[in-house]
Amino acid sequence: MFLHDKNIYMNPINKELLQQFRSPAFPGSFFLSFEGIEGAGKSTQIISAKEYLESQGFRVLILREPGGTPFGEKLRQAILNSKTELEPISEAYLFASSRAQLLTEVTLKELNVPGTIIIYDRYIDSSIAYQGIARGLGIETILGIHSTFPLNLMPHKTFYLKISLDTSFGRQRVRNSPKDYFESRGKDFYENLVTGFETSCELFPDRICVIDGNRGLDEVFESIKAEIDELIMKKDEQ
Repeated sequence: MFLHDKNIYMNPINKELLQQFRSPAFPGSFFLSFEGIEGAGKSTQIISAKEYLESQGFRVLILREPGGTPFGEKLRQAILNSKTELEPISEAYLFASSRAQLLTEVTLKELNVPGTIIIYDRYIDSSIAYQGIARGLGIETILGIHSTFPLNLMPHKTFYLKISLDTSFGRQRVRNSPKDYFESRGKDFYENLVTGFETSCELFPDRICVIDGNRGLDEVFESIKAEIDELIMKKDEQ
């Protein structure tokens, strides 16, 4: 059952809860994430970003969620290959468990090396969209789970690749790959995901950059590149 009360995302979010979140402070290093529904082009744009940043002299690591550690990869297989329905709260804590381990075991240690950029394929905004809205837990539930260290650490910049449902379904048909636990959901589920991502953009406007992902790959990356350049320039000036 994936139908939820629309008031879940209409109610005001506790400002004190939002204030618990911050970006990690490692001079010369950056934490980025990419978000979007299936077919948004995250994987392609992440590779383009990695190649560009390496050409600028950065050391770049790409990490996926859930996963990135032996513990996280086991959870990934358990979730995405599940043939039975998981409780929404179980999903939320499984993703948070993988995320906490990845932050502690890999991300924070690597960001301590100057000149490092960590790129996440999905982060908290996916939890807000998938479990908070599409699975009906509510945004404050997800934020509450993430309100303590290290889960309260936010990327310096998040790129939300926004595409239409028609674009998503069209690209999925062309790709024609087996669908996992979430990809097999219907149109209503995807509509709720879009609502979740857009709500996250409203909650974190300074962090999340909305990119029109319906355009060609090169045009999309030019927009991402401009945002990356601005982020690095601002940090250099501080």
